[in-house]
Amino acid sequence: MKDSDPGAEPLAQNLIKLISNVCFSVFVFSVLIVTVIAITYQPPDPWLESAPALTKLFTQTENATFKNDDSVLKTGEDLSLLSPAVSPTSAPISVADPPPPPPPAIERTGELIANSTPKPEPLCDEAALLPVNCSDPRVLVAVKRFNARAFRSIAFLGYQTPVNGSKSDECDVAWRFRNRREKSWRKYRDFRRFKIGIGEKCTYKVVHPGAWHSGVNARPARSSRFNATRSGKKPKVLTPAMDDEINDTIPTLGSNTSFRKGRYLYYSRGSDYCKGMNHYLWSFLCGLGEAMYLNRTFVMDLKICLAATYNPSKKDEEGKDFRFYFDFEHLKETASIVEESEFWSDWKKWDETHKKKVPVKKVRTHKVAPMQLKNDKSTIIWRQFNAPEEAENYWYRVCEGQAANYIRRPWHAIWKSKRLMNIVTEISGRMDWDFDAVHVVRGEKAQNKALWPHLDSDTSPDAILAKLREVIQPWRNLYVATNEPFYNYFDKLRSQYKVHLLDDYRELWGNKSEWYNETTLLNSGKPVEFDGYMRVAVDTEVLYRAKTRVETFYNLTKDCKNGISTC
Repeated sequence: MKDSDPGAEPLAQNLIKLISNVCFSVFVFSVLIVTVIAITYQPPDPWLESAPALTKLFTQTENATFKNDDSVLKTGEDLSLLSPAVSPTSAPISVADPPPPPPPAIERTGELIANSTPKPEPLCDEAALLPVNCSDPRVLVAVKRFNARAFRSIAFLGYQTPVNGSKSDECDVAWRFRNRREKSWRKYRDFRRFKIGIGEKCTYKVVHPGAWHSGVNARPARSSRFNATRSGKKPKVLTPAMDDEINDTIPTLGSNTSFRKGRYLYYSRGSDYCKGMNHYLWSFLCGLGEAMYLNRTFVMDLKICLAATYNPSKKDEEGKDFRFYFDFEHLKETASIVEESEFWSDWKKWDETHKKKVPVKKVRTHKVAPMQLKNDKSTIIWRQFNAPEEAENYWYRVCEGQAANYIRRPWHAIWKSKRLMNIVTEISGRMDWDFDAVHVVRGEKAQNKALWPHLDSDTSPDAILAKLREVIQPWRNLYVATNEPFYNYFDKLRSQYKVHLLDDYRELWGNKSEWYNETTLLNSGKPVEFDGYMRVAVDTEVLYRAKTRVETFYNLTKDCKNGISTC
């Protein structure tokens, strides 16, 4: 094969290098030209000019359209002092008219104010604002301002548009509120009638506020509810006025599949039944706390046996409903619970329709600790407290010993019944939330001289009056929370104070009250007695809302609360 020319490759390479050098030279020369132009070119843009040019630009004076004005600039506060307010009926100022001659120039604003004489503003045309238009937003503003000043212990959560009252200068207003001392989220309702007048600068003001629930025209309409039973029978009770914010219906488990997938903790009745309410709550919250620890649904018996100490008959009374005393809606939202009769009904349906029965673990003594049941896979853990060999087989004993380190009683799940709290709110509202209170403990303790030797004499009317004079101003609203059965026992206090007792408000639970209607509905049409525990609950809550509280122990008497040598 013939060899290629040895001089060809060097020639091609030299040609490529020559072209590359020429291109690079052209590029360098172009960059040099651009650089020289950028240095030598003087643009008209002042921001790219040199420092002397900028200095000249900002210091030069030209004959511009806007002339220099060395007079004092008049702001809003100066204008209001120099010229009177223009009445709506005054003639408008034409835009084309020349402005009035300026006053002599005054160098300082302070001198301007001192040298000017303000003219009185014309009186407001009250006739144009009467009769009062209650839907005017200024009326609601006046009511809000008044309420904010008058009821400082109340948090107002929302107002409705005012409506006409019985006269041309009256408006009825409704609102929702919450007492600042109550930590729950529950809302209450008030509606009052206000007499509206004309204030400064043609604004409205509250001349006179009405009493609690006096604004009947603003009362929200409430839907009727019927006592529908599970069996579908006709309702027995019709209640025209109900609290539509209470939802204490019994939760259901749904289908059989839902029941089978659940895990339950069931406590049967034990020695806790018919004990005091404090004992009941201590035991109930132990069971609920164990259910939370085991991550199970607690099977709850809504029927309560009220101890004899709370009943006028001095006998234990069975068949009381948990919802008479406590907020069942809040309990449902806080803990996983199922009502006992619903639980038994679903359990029975499952066993009747399935060959494989529901796994159940029966625990016959409280000595089986919750920690031992933590990994149990049974659908139902059934704690039975009816063993005859243990007379004190109480629910709360499950949470004693080492279990106390694991079980936490959910006290936050227990609130007082909204129905009872409505009575508390009504009593406090009738006193316009401006009252003091004294707690007088008598009853059996006053009769027991061995444990409380001075209690009877220290809680006599004369002794109470002498103590109250030291801490409460005369003619204040005074609420007396007491277990003293005689109504006239505190009559001597009426010479110095406006005395209020719980029995002064008996109509709030009478047979025409909202409380009576709702509790009768819960009790299958049977009237419910306003028992001793309900009285204690209402008395206590009203006492907590007082501006000044005087307690029996540590205030009225030196006796110890639990007897001699227990302080």
